[in-house]
Amino acid sequence: MKKIVASGKTIEDAVQNGLTELQVSADRVNVTVLEKPSKGLFGLIGARAAKVELVIVPAVEQEKASEPAVAAEAVRDPLHETERFISEVARTMGLDITITRNDSKEGLVLALSGGGDLGMLIGRRGQTLDALQYLTNIVANRYSNSHLRIVLDAEDFRERRRKTLEDLSDRLAGHVIRTRKEVVLEPMSPHERKIIHSQLQNHAKVKTFSKGDEPNRRVVITLK
Repeated sequence: MKKIVASGKTIEDAVQNGLTELQVSADRVNVTVLEKPSKGLFGLIGARAAKVELVIVPAVEQEKASEPAVAAEAVRDPLHETERFISEVARTMGLDITITRNDSKEGLVLALSGGGDLGMLIGRRGQTLDALQYLTNIVANRYSNSHLRIVLDAEDFRERRRKTLEDLSDRLAGHVIRTRKEVVLEPMSPHERKIIHSQLQNHAKVKTFSKGDEPNRRVVITLK
């Protein structure tokens, strides 16, 4: 029984590449999906092609079925697949990391630690970490029957960033009171804007609101 493993950008491409190599039509093979495609971080890091196995159907079996059968994928643990994805991205960046799971009110926290410069995974003001967190949630929910909320952290960046934003909020509130002029902050993620709003929501003299469209939505601090 002849069989091959073929790959491509999509499952359809992988199947077509396999059919071309075998020089047969689609009704002559059984197809098993081995790996779904993944674009990887920013479409570059950790990218993975689709991979399928094609088995030529014996003549007797071919008479019983006129269409190819796609075997069902084995059930995969969503957290295992998520951690595997993160580790692959880290290895691509030359980092050897350890992942620790912690529960929080915001979701399941995957804390990254290890040797090397984890700052590469964090990026400027956490932008790389946020992008990786976004992709991590896509991977987790691809394999989960219920919605998962994953928070990605590295070297306690989330807590350090929260403290920085809270201190910044207090300083800028004082500036607004002294100058009696509103302050417009730089564009921030929804999570970081929420930190600013929460820090000043009970302030006696200033208030906050957001303006603009994503990804350039900003917090404004002004007098009440």
